[in-house]
Amino acid sequence: MQTGLADFIRDTPEGDAAEAVLRKCVHCGFCNATCPTYQLLGDELDGPRGRIYLMKQMLEGEVAAETVLPHLDRCLTCRNCESTCPSGVRYSELVDVGRAVAERRARRPFAQRAARWVLREGLSRPGVFGTALALGRLARPLLPAALAAKVAPARPAGDWPPARHPRRMLVLAGCVQPALMPDVNAAAARVLDLVGVSLVEHARAGCCGALRFHLNDQEGGRRDMRALIDAWWPAIEGGEIEAIVMTASGCGSTVREYGHLLAGDAEYAGRAARVAAMTRDLSEVLHAERVQIAGLFAAQQRAPVPLAYHPPCSLQHGQQVRGLAEGLLQAAGYALTAVSDSHLCCGSAGSYSLLQPQLARTLRDNKLEALEAAGAPRIASANVGCIAHLQTGTGVPVRHWIEWLDEVLMQGA
Repeated sequence: MQTGLADFIRDTPEGDAAEAVLRKCVHCGFCNATCPTYQLLGDELDGPRGRIYLMKQMLEGEVAAETVLPHLDRCLTCRNCESTCPSGVRYSELVDVGRAVAERRARRPFAQRAARWVLREGLSRPGVFGTALALGRLARPLLPAALAAKVAPARPAGDWPPARHPRRMLVLAGCVQPALMPDVNAAAARVLDLVGVSLVEHARAGCCGALRFHLNDQEGGRRDMRALIDAWWPAIEGGEIEAIVMTASGCGSTVREYGHLLAGDAEYAGRAARVAAMTRDLSEVLHAERVQIAGLFAAQQRAPVPLAYHPPCSLQHGQQVRGLAEGLLQAAGYALTAVSDSHLCCGSAGSYSLLQPQLARTLRDNKLEALEAAGAPRIASANVGCIAHLQTGTGVPVRHWIEWLDEVLMQGA
């Protein structure tokens, strides 16, 4: 695609990045076929091809940012289009530039600015979010039904094994997961302990930066990224850990791109690239130990239990990791049910379900219909946001897949 960038963006790092992506796009439209918002709305401008063209026009100075911003807001950044694109267009990199430019050049209504500020400052700070969630749980009986559904009940973490093995890995606690689902990392620690790996958290390791970054506070997101690198760096530099484990695929997708996101930072670029290279999704870590895992499950005698699995977009499209969690679940004795359109987003997408509630609710209901079609009594996923979002629409328990594995292993312990 030919481009003629306007003076305000030409010959800048942002402009160069956008132009590189734009030149790869041949405007074939294959991406629209797998875009959740295009499928729901049927509007060319709410599909990847239309958004690419809008961003191109904005960067060329032909379209106002106010026209572009609502269509970018409705994008889930699920990256399904990247999995579909025959030309290898890195749509997410263009959207990062487009959103940053549109946010600077447009003026949002006060209510939108206020809502985004609350989400940025509230969700990205573990202490603030934990306090708010605790208060919400106390007031849950008094809340409107729609709001009460988003206030998840407390879930005990259970035991966390002591760090007793020579092999050690870091795990990200994150911003909302410690208060919302502390049982996920604890379950991962128990399972990894059984294969000779000690999982450790760092007390100062907070938000990975994804929340601020995807709310168009990209510099704030990069500050969070630098802070996380600083918290982890002594353990990495000292050779104390062999990998960084991600139990939330949304965080994993972001941390694995630190090398790209901080490439322009002379002080942090090298460390960011090393952190990204050391990062693994939990399914990859356990897949590497699959011989030991299979041995643990071989001793179990249990009838197959039907289970429906939802692979988050951040895992299958962002990280391009597919099939590993499913294989581990099957090894544990779960019978995975067929799920139609498993490539489509559930509508969680970080803060998307809070900012675009109608679209998110429709996507959630469609996803739950597919997951529950075969009548499985359990649902699994791999990201805290997806799990929380799906659970608001069903009485079927939705848990992280590692919790379902942990349940089997602990029953046989």
